[in-house]
Amino acid sequence: MTAHAISARRPRVSPFVYPIVYFSLVITVGAVLLHSPFSLARGPISWINALFTATSATCVTGLVVVDTGTFFTGWGQAVIAGLIQLGGIGIMTVTGLIFYLWRRRISLVDRVAVGDSLLHDASFNLGGFLAQVILWSLAIEAVGAVLIFLEAPAAFSPLSAGFHAVSAFCNAGFALTGDSLMTWKSRWDLNLTFMALIILGGIGFGVLVEIRLWIATRQPLQRKNVRRHQMSWYATVILKTTAFLIIAGTIVIFLSEMINPHTHHTLLTALFQSVSCRTAGFNTVDIDQMTNVSLLVMVLLMFIGAAPGSCAGGIKVTTARTLLAFVRAQLRGSRQAEIGRFAVDRVTLNKALTLLIFAGVLVAVSVLVLNVTESSGIPHPQTRGLSLDILFEAVSAFGTVGLSTGLTPHLSTAGRVIIILLMFIGRLGPILFLSALQSYQKEIRYEKPEESLLIG
Repeated sequence: MTAHAISARRPRVSPFVYPIVYFSLVITVGAVLLHSPFSLARGPISWINALFTATSATCVTGLVVVDTGTFFTGWGQAVIAGLIQLGGIGIMTVTGLIFYLWRRRISLVDRVAVGDSLLHDASFNLGGFLAQVILWSLAIEAVGAVLIFLEAPAAFSPLSAGFHAVSAFCNAGFALTGDSLMTWKSRWDLNLTFMALIILGGIGFGVLVEIRLWIATRQPLQRKNVRRHQMSWYATVILKTTAFLIIAGTIVIFLSEMINPHTHHTLLTALFQSVSCRTAGFNTVDIDQMTNVSLLVMVLLMFIGAAPGSCAGGIKVTTARTLLAFVRAQLRGSRQAEIGRFAVDRVTLNKALTLLIFAGVLVAVSVLVLNVTESSGIPHPQTRGLSLDILFEAVSAFGTVGLSTGLTPHLSTAGRVIIILLMFIGRLGPILFLSALQSYQKEIRYEKPEESLLIG
């Protein structure tokens, strides 16, 4: 048998598999480090809790089963911060940059794998882009850390400010205090700093680069022959959809909590939760005391998430905007789903519909299984409200948000495994798993005759 025949039989490795493998390895190493005695301040931790914490940090979720600030030593907190940074910027981003600096070139397989995870287009200057990702991410985190420290030096040490800046920009939601940011719910300066970090980390690296170019080409002292950068249609869709979700979420949460005596909601707290619940997982009010209306609105925002190629999970704002355009087109009788000056192509529309169905089924099955693991055999009158808590927890994990009504520490071992899987799939994105599966499927070269079916 010739070498060519052997190579032909050997299954090729899809580039979409690489992020899954790398994230799995990082989570495994993180779990081992967090289980080690040097990371623990209050006695041993079980393997399942170490794995849960490592997954939550790497997948920048923020759900915790133990208090980060008291249970782990400074070394343990540094491990968590490192996992957050690796997960936020992306394992493939770091790996791609290392390959680029080492070889000064990068293979087409690596180029496509990294490109598809960061931008809507894989054909770009990978080395230069990855360098910008690393440098701009670190610069934004450094500025955020300085602002947090200067705004509250008595509450945040330089290391603590750095931890929270990394957690905010990477949309992780990990805090070193047991009540997250509830102590500072009335501090506009701190709230605005955290919100700015969360939004910058949630709009995607490609959009960040475009914003930088847009600002740089509009400086008063720029040369007259420098062409002003125009924001792309892609970036415009993300920015406009993000702004709409933040404003709409703020209004609904504020109105639904306006007469709630348990949360003492203000416009600032409503704004912060609207920003945080789509991506980050910090909270300035007690989530468990919010109204059902607010919780359901937050479930929707968490399910949508932020932008592709960002630090956040969910189905992404571009998917939600595409689906909205599709519904609008159906109501108008139009064959094209229009967003601004362009119409979404059929391939993108099919991906959006597939992603919605896959994500919806995944969350629904997870909620069903969690109801079995957490309340099986218990009569309904004794579990009132638990189903909403489980739904909130499942969507929070899938959207890698990290907000919780308080259910996380009380989950069974089986329930924690379900949440771990949801965080992992949600961080990498269901579309990546579908793409990895489809890359191994054989192309069907025939079609069956079509027939109409009565619907509705």
